[in-house]
Order: sequence, then structure tokens, then C-alpha cells
Amino acid sequence: MLFEAHRSAVLLYARRRVDRDAAADVVAETFLVAWRRLDAVPEDPLPWLYGVARKVVGNHRRALRRSQALVDRLADARATQAWAGSPEHELGAADALRRALAGLSDRDREALRLVAWEGLDAERAAVAAGCSRAAFAVRLHRARRRLAAALDDDRPPALPMEVTREA
Repeated sequence: MLFEAHRSAVLLYARRRVDRDAAADVVAETFLVAWRRLDAVPEDPLPWLYGVARKVVGNHRRALRRSQALVDRLADARATQAWAGSPEHELGAADALRRALAGLSDRDREALRLVAWEGLDAERAAVAAGCSRAAFAVRLHRARRRLAAALDDDRPPALPMEVTREA
């Protein structure tokens, strides 16, 4: 009943703060919190739900900032390597990283995200991934290796020497 009565109000609240896809996630997470804390839901639940949704939106925004910061850090690291010497390559480094991450399996991306974006150490990330610490360490090592290989594969070819015509 709580969901049916307040879903649309919470959805409108979320849509005014995040994009359409994220708004649906905010609603789902808000009502998950309400379900888990059903005893804490006050008699007038809408303001409380808005408060929960505000925190969920904040978490979403922090995750986006961490995600972008990781992309920027990795792009900067790649830009300092020899192949990224030209301005054109530096501008393309962030795009190359996005493409490389998109080409990884969900499992590899999740291992990288748990450590880099969520800031978990190997032990806590293993719990989140549902495996042993040793298995997660191997998974993370392989994901990093695959990411590096994907970035190397995405490296643009060397620019040809400029040819000038002599009249």
C-alpha cells in the first residue's frame, strides 16, 4: 500500500533531480529502504520517503563523480605514456577508456568498480562479489590485465610523417 500510494510522488521527486533511468533506480532503492525499515516509517510517510530518496540521489551522484574521476585518472595515466604524446591522443584517452571498459565482461567491470569506484579493499570486495578473497584477487588481476590489453588494442596508429610537395 505504501508503494502504491507514494510511488508516483517519489518518482516525480527523483526525475527532478536525476535522469529518467536513474530516477527509476532511485524509486526502487527508496522503497527497498522503506521495506527494510518498515517499523521506522512514520504515520505521514511521504516526507520520510523524500528524505530517503534525497540520500539515494546523493549516493547516485557520488557514484557518478567517482566513476568520472576514475575515467579521468586512468585517462591521465595513459596520457603520460609514450603513445599519448599528442594532443589528439590525450583528448581521445577518456573515450578509449570508456570503450575499453565497455568491452570487458560484466564480471571484470564489477571487479574493477568494486575496488576503484567503491573504494573497497580486496577482502570487502570479495564479500560483495560473493567469492573468496583469493578468487577475487585473481579476478581483479585478470580484469586489470584485460583492461590494459583493451586499452593497448584501442591505441590509435602512429601518425604518418607529413609529406610536403616541393614545387
